[in-house]
Amino acid sequence: MDEAEFDDFYTSSFARITGQLYAMIGDRDEAQECVQEAFVRAWAHRRRLSRAEFPEAWVRTTAYRLAVSRWRRRKLAGRPADRALSPPVRTEAADENRVALVAALRRLPESQRHALVLHHLCDLPVHAVARETGVPEGTVKARLSRGRAALAALLASNDAPDPGAQHA
Repeated sequence: MDEAEFDDFYTSSFARITGQLYAMIGDRDEAQECVQEAFVRAWAHRRRLSRAEFPEAWVRTTAYRLAVSRWRRRKLAGRPADRALSPPVRTEAADENRVALVAALRRLPESQRHALVLHHLCDLPVHAVARETGVPEGTVKARLSRGRAALAALLASNDAPDPGAQHA
């Protein structure tokens, strides 16, 4: 993969992978940082990446592993990440539906969340989700089924009117 091909790959997939990772981990800044780091690693391994059947999956998996690793290090250290050294990032106002979806996804077990994001947001078929997560297809199907049911219940509870709300 030469520089121009890598630039095209980065340009065409960065936002999509960042959105997918954001849905998996629930933190947009962390998702952007991990995807950027994953692309740095992809550049260093571009020969292997050019032979990969699914280079975007390689970057997504690397970014996800980075996010998990960073989370574990922070948890072991007993403190949140220090963002005071980072410049403030200006972003568009968040879509309320997307915020509700990510909030609901964060409440699911990691395995269900990961399967749902890969299958529904990344449009991967069950066999590809199984390959990327390293579990049997039957396990992926079970996680998807349980995850959909739990997600539907969480989203429905968000749509229910607040019984304590004042009516005009």
